[in-house]
Amino acid sequence: MTDPSSGVSYARRLGLFSATMVVMGGIIGSGIFLNPAIVAQRVGTAPLTLAAWATGAVIAGLGALVYAELGARRPEAGGNYVYIRDGLGPLPGFLFAWTWLFVVNSGAIAAVAVTFASYFLAALGLPAGGLAPIGVGAIVLLTGINCLGIGPGAVTTNLFTVLKIAALAILVAAGLAWLGPPADPSPVAAAGRGPGAFAAALVPVLFAAGGWDAVNRIAAEVRDPERNLPRGLLIGVAGVGVIYLLANVAYLRVLGPSGLAASPAPAADVLRHAAGEAGARLVSAGIACSTFGFLAVAILSGSRVAQAMAADQPALARLARLDPGRRTPVAALLVQAGWATTLLLLGTYGELLDWVVFGDWIFFGLAGVVLFVLRRREPGTGTFRVPGYPVVPALFVLASAFAVYGSVASNPGNALRGALFILAGIPLYLVARRRRA
Repeated sequence: MTDPSSGVSYARRLGLFSATMVVMGGIIGSGIFLNPAIVAQRVGTAPLTLAAWATGAVIAGLGALVYAELGARRPEAGGNYVYIRDGLGPLPGFLFAWTWLFVVNSGAIAAVAVTFASYFLAALGLPAGGLAPIGVGAIVLLTGINCLGIGPGAVTTNLFTVLKIAALAILVAAGLAWLGPPADPSPVAAAGRGPGAFAAALVPVLFAAGGWDAVNRIAAEVRDPERNLPRGLLIGVAGVGVIYLLANVAYLRVLGPSGLAASPAPAADVLRHAAGEAGARLVSAGIACSTFGFLAVAILSGSRVAQAMAADQPALARLARLDPGRRTPVAALLVQAGWATTLLLLGTYGELLDWVVFGDWIFFGLAGVVLFVLRRREPGTGTFRVPGYPVVPALFVLASAFAVYGSVASNPGNALRGALFILAGIPLYLVARRRRA
């Protein structure tokens, strides 16, 4: 999105490798290290646990195909905001940006910064004190790096994404090489059964598998986006799907279903079995790298949504500015860092995230709907076309609806509060529209 006040635009400097690293870095955070225990608790057996993760990988693959075409059609900064705005109208686009900027992305930055601080201290063998200063320091450092330009931001993202993949590779290798019996091979006695339990198990899976659309938010900075963006999406999502499945095979091979369900830190337990306390320390370092890399992607890509939305709101013209030399949204980066830091220091990010996590999948589903709209309006545009259209995007929309159902079923109170928060953006939009008029 061009800065409307100066005409400065983003610089297209990211190639296929960087695009792929943004995809993988946007997906892999702390979820794969922690959420498998929740999945095992909800479905209870090894086959169903693996089926839940395989289903999540398939849904992410469907999403990657949908977003590949959307990104090729609209290679602009902002991603979902641009798609929903152009396909369904300015109000739905604004509601997405309102929810994304004030809760989903900023809340995730705050939550993951605290997680990074915790595992950073654990990797150094230090007591878990002073998490807030370290978390704030990580946000400030990465914001500063991204203010310098897309080049330094991409190098940071690439480095820590490679490190987190290496950490997962060590975990998988340790699990697959395990020759002893599982710690507890029995199924989880109290686990639920049926579609409701499986849908509830998909909630943590999809939380861990989401984020593939990060590269769409920075599409204005990808070279030859009509080719590199779809390729980066498909390679990145396929790679993460394989890694996630292998990681869960490793968990189940070493811990067993009940052992996995009872473990508060399954990755640490696997490497503790394989390599003692040194292995557990290695996992802490791996999770610290993984969460730091996720922060790098969230800070880089989230600021582009803020800048794109502000470019459509004259009252927010300062937020839409791009630095003429570095061609980065410095104002958006600073505001994002300030709000995420506020949420971190107040300690309210966890509750807010619980409220609107289901909203993430509402907007994912709406993006699938947008593809149908754009195909009808602009039948000849776009260099990438979703194979199996209209079945593939229809399946993605249905899968998104299923994810929303699972989130509501697992915590209807949070879903209601999240819906009310999203709808609270309507009066703000009406006020902004009146001022613009």
